[in-house]
Amino acid sequence: MSWPGSWPIHLPRRPIACEDAPPRNDRSFDRQQAKGMTSLSDLSAFSLTGKRILVTGANTGIGQGIAVSIARAGGLVVGVGRSAMDDTAGKVAAAGGSFEAVKADLGDPAEAAAMLDRVWSESGPLDGLVNNAGIIRRADAVDLSEADWDEVMEVNLKTVFRLCQSFARRVLAEPGRRGKIVNIASVLSFQGGIRVASYTASKHGVLGLTRLLACEWAAKGINVNGIAPGYVETNNTEALRADPDRSAAILGRIPAGRWGRPDDIGDAAVFLLARASDYMHGALVPVDGGWLAR
Repeated sequence: MSWPGSWPIHLPRRPIACEDAPPRNDRSFDRQQAKGMTSLSDLSAFSLTGKRILVTGANTGIGQGIAVSIARAGGLVVGVGRSAMDDTAGKVAAAGGSFEAVKADLGDPAEAAAMLDRVWSESGPLDGLVNNAGIIRRADAVDLSEADWDEVMEVNLKTVFRLCQSFARRVLAEPGRRGKIVNIASVLSFQGGIRVASYTASKHGVLGLTRLLACEWAAKGINVNGIAPGYVETNNTEALRADPDRSAAILGRIPAGRWGRPDDIGDAAVFLLARASDYMHGALVPVDGGWLAR
């Protein structure tokens, strides 16, 4: 390729400015910058102020972490569990939040569904539902009893469905009302695990159920999403953490280099309950320190 004329061509050096850009010494430009900075500090899309959120299994562990995170975001927590939730109530109060304790046997799906209807009727509508309650039974697959299989599936999957169903019926009965559901699944929604056959099956089911319900309800004002926690410091993982070899093997695979904390899951739940996630449907968000990335 040849260029006309002589080479090189020397162009005069002068600043190039956009046609519409104000001069840098223009005070209005500074005001525009300040206005932009103000808009960046608007976090209302992440607020739960005035929202009533029902959280199952709120007495300890991940459920307690979710309850406290909701309170910090301005939400009103309805905590559900079989045992006393005084500790959670205290932590929520310390975070400046409101806590309503509801006792229910979540091992009975029908009772769980009736409980949600009762809460809605007696103390007011709910804006969100977090299905966190779950149980685990550890045994080699060849030794797992039918009773242990059934108990895990009832709590971890059937009760989750019945609560989602009851919540959706209430939301859909009021034109214009919106609702958000967050199902707590597991990294074992994507993996097999060891010695937890019923738990793994139930959490695979939670993933499928979350996607199915999102497909049915996304256009009707209900967001259904989930969180897949990794290895978190809770009662359910106490046996693993007490086993030095197993604990070291797990920790060695987590890129973040630590076990998760309940508030790691809680803060992610706040996002999925808030307006910021309005266009998210059927997502299962790993909060696992990078476990699934390995």
